[in-house]
Amino acid sequence: MTKPVEVSWFSALCDDDYEFLGQPEPALQSSWEHCRNIVLAAEEAGYDNILLPNGYALGIDTAAFAAAIAAQVRRIKLLMAVRVGELWPPQLARQIATIDQILGGRLSINIISSDMPGETLDGPSRYERATEAMQILRALLGGDALDHRGRFWNLQLEPARILKTAKVPLFYFGGLSEPARACAAKGADVYLQWPDRIETVQAVIDDMNARAAREGRTLRHGYRVHVIVRETEAEARAAANRLLSKLDAATGAAIKARSLDSGSVGVNAQVALREAAGGDGYVEDNLWTGIGRARSGCGAAIVGDPDQVLAKLRAYQAIGIEAFVLSGYPHAREADLFARYVLPRLAHAPI
Repeated sequence: MTKPVEVSWFSALCDDDYEFLGQPEPALQSSWEHCRNIVLAAEEAGYDNILLPNGYALGIDTAAFAAAIAAQVRRIKLLMAVRVGELWPPQLARQIATIDQILGGRLSINIISSDMPGETLDGPSRYERATEAMQILRALLGGDALDHRGRFWNLQLEPARILKTAKVPLFYFGGLSEPARACAAKGADVYLQWPDRIETVQAVIDDMNARAAREGRTLRHGYRVHVIVRETEAEARAAANRLLSKLDAATGAAIKARSLDSGSVGVNAQVALREAAGGDGYVEDNLWTGIGRARSGCGAAIVGDPDQVLAKLRAYQAIGIEAFVLSGYPHAREADLFARYVLPRLAHAPI
């Protein structure tokens, strides 16, 4: 019997929702109403989890949104992104524990090794700080007394009453650089990758498993990718082409440049993947890199008919992927299409 995978969708808290890439529409901009509707539709459609992204300069506040939506959902988990460079860990722990309590234990955390707004740290230092933050959060959320002596925080604390969660929320984390991989091996529960050729995804999984084992730990693996599914492959490819039909190069470059991670190793890998693709943008069967023309981060989509998309997801599952974080444009419409055509054929459940 095939082991279930977690299937998550994406709510566009960071103004990342389009009918045509590069053409903002007021109705699709980040707002409480728009992002709430995506979450509620994803729950109704049967998704296991939903990523709530986080960007200092874009969209609405993630923790405030998560607290509000937590009281409106009944079953779905929330994967709340937190920029640990912007936050004091004990206060962040209180926010996490409170939102997790509202959800009845259905919260997961996407750790981002961000800069403090207005300040810039080198990459190794940012990831060292993220490692410390995960250590502090794990201790406090587990109800343990804290005696932490690190480079960025020196804290001696008894945990507040609210901090004792039934189970410490899972930490999802991504990054391809050497410091990012070391950080994930030491502190993450689920290591997230962006799209790439399947042999590259396999190599990263193998490397991260070996790193985690050296730390006396194990990792689970997730895959963040866009999806475009239609009844036929021709229709799916046409939908992909339509998505880019109003994009000019200057607008795409501006969208990518405004991202806070636009120069990272992971983003550069997405650029290299796109440059290696054929003239139609496909770098391997059903993996289309066109979205990367107007997006700094996750820059490729699985494109095809329901059988092709399902086969692609199962190929990733066969090499060790246990969680998918999917999205599409516009997010609500594509979530509905995937839920109708593919989701019922996947054995899936929250991890």
